[in-house]
Amino acid sequence: MDPAELRADIPVLERVNYMNTGAAGPSPRRVVDAMEGTIEHHEYESPAAEGMYEAAFGRLDDVREDVADHLNADPEEIALTTNTTDGIGRVAAAMDWSSDDVVVRTDIEHPAGILPWQRLRDRYGVEVRVVNTRRNYVDRRAFEAAVEDATLVAFSSLCWTTGARLDVEDLVDIAHDAGARVIVDAVQSVGQHPVDVKEWGADAIAAAGHKWLLGPWGAGFLYVDREFAAELHPAQVGYRGVEDSHADPYELKPGAQRFEIGTDTPAPHAGLQEAIATIEDVGFDTITSRVSRLTDRLKDGVGEDRLVSPPAYESGLVSFHVDDPEDTVERLQGEGIRIRSLPDGETVRASLHVFNTEEDVDELLGALG
Repeated sequence: MDPAELRADIPVLERVNYMNTGAAGPSPRRVVDAMEGTIEHHEYESPAAEGMYEAAFGRLDDVREDVADHLNADPEEIALTTNTTDGIGRVAAAMDWSSDDVVVRTDIEHPAGILPWQRLRDRYGVEVRVVNTRRNYVDRRAFEAAVEDATLVAFSSLCWTTGARLDVEDLVDIAHDAGARVIVDAVQSVGQHPVDVKEWGADAIAAAGHKWLLGPWGAGFLYVDREFAAELHPAQVGYRGVEDSHADPYELKPGAQRFEIGTDTPAPHAGLQEAIATIEDVGFDTITSRVSRLTDRLKDGVGEDRLVSPPAYESGLVSFHVDDPEDTVERLQGEGIRIRSLPDGETVRASLHVFNTEEDVDELLGALG
């Protein structure tokens, strides 16, 4: 599938110049069709055929395999969740915490990578250390000092405000050398760049399909290394997470599937499965080369003096200063252009994906004036 074919399969692009995939990506028809077909089969056909539980859980097993393949993981290392925050929270709630523990995060985390640790601080007295970044990059020496006696280190693979990419492998190695576990928020990476859990080496990786994968809301996934999973006892336990739901005492499944609980609609994850197939059909070489050209074009038009994102290509996120971000976003929306403002009150962010075009970029630049 080439970018033009993908663009033609996304109905909303007929009505809006959409450059906000970093918040939520618009789904192609084939993704929505997969969801609709799944729910129709589940509700109309499976009660008279294989059964509703068999239909749902069989489809979820298939999805888990495809997610695992996309991440170079094993299916047993994947739990299906609702979103990235859900995955991070499940890991946080499954660990034993005391006031002697330390969590380290960076100062560029999304609330999904801030609030769980604030809760641990407030409830258990866990120390939360924040590593300050320099122009959205982690200072290696500051990071080494912060993680020296840490229990868990949490950071994003890609800065959600500027699109700067972190050196995940290096930071994981530093944390592991200090004896800490690592969880990575990868939601801004999946669908933009290949994510190989074996190369990254993190103990857990949380993500979701509703951004760059162009999947639906409600379809998240969580990778947990087998060794780490064996140390975790989920805060909620259900029959999908144990070996035998009638056994007393129960035995948790050995991998990440211990985090899955009970009945769940297969529709969003069926959409995720089709979204992954779509992105793989397009190919990351195509995605990277096209997004690189588009972001270069936008950055040149915005100008170095206003640019907040890295000047060279790192991702499809391009952030820059404007005089009144909220008014700018509202005005552009009225002109059929969708970007977003950022919490600092000085910056807006455009997200360029493979379905965007040079004409989209030029329209935005023209509207900015």
